[in-house]
Amino acid sequence: MLAPLDAHLTDARPRHLRPAHRPLVELFYFGIKEARACLFAGLFFLAMFCVPRAGLLGIPRYDVLLAVALAIQAWMLYARLETWDEMKAIGLFHAVGFALEVFKTQIGSWSYPDFGYTKLLGVPLFSGFMYAAIGSYIIQAWRLLDLRIRHHPPYPMAATIAILIYVNFYTHHYIGDYRWYLAACALGLYARTTVIFRPLDRDRQMPLLLGFMLTGFFIWIAENLGTLMGVWRYPNQLGAWSVVHVSKWSAWSLLVIMTFTIVANLKHVKARVHVPA
Repeated sequence: MLAPLDAHLTDARPRHLRPAHRPLVELFYFGIKEARACLFAGLFFLAMFCVPRAGLLGIPRYDVLLAVALAIQAWMLYARLETWDEMKAIGLFHAVGFALEVFKTQIGSWSYPDFGYTKLLGVPLFSGFMYAAIGSYIIQAWRLLDLRIRHHPPYPMAATIAILIYVNFYTHHYIGDYRWYLAACALGLYARTTVIFRPLDRDRQMPLLLGFMLTGFFIWIAENLGTLMGVWRYPNQLGAWSVVHVSKWSAWSLLVIMTFTIVANLKHVKARVHVPA
């Protein structure tokens, strides 16, 4: 069903548009492509908002959400919206995300208050799919927007900063938060990096760091919606809901860098990444 839409969105033949109309048309297509790239995330979060807290047909909410996430993932693989290699990368996102969830809930950073049969160590198994959704978005956007990366830092350096970002999510509870030092390192590494994308029929570009920040911001918005629906809660939200602290925006932006690094190492993606000699 999505094949005709994808064929239209990836059609790069020149469009003859009036100069006054082009910015609006390109913005419209950019929005459509972004929405299409968020297919997994959109369907998953829609289910998150629609499934009642009491669950469905006697099945707890967390278990329903796991079943929905698995069904969406299986459908995308069956429909060839994702390849097996991409599926493996998404599985890695799920694993590292779930491990982080277990650690954070054990130390009380946040909690999943409802019952579920598929909870492991206090964390519902569906939670890893929230991280996998980020990876799925980046993979889909790469294809739909024909992304190309210029002046990407050497892979060993990018991998090192990505690993340190992930490790800091654990260690900052014990040896101090080095988030801003890592952000400064990432700023230096990606200062010259540019992402080239195609909203319609012409290439546009922007700093890759801006892309990281914008993606992190929208994840922060989604996190606010998730806590508002009571799917998970921070300690300060147990009595009454409040906005998730804006510092989480920076944490999500750093997590996007880590996710991007994994995606950039996929074979078919790596061919579109320019690393200066």
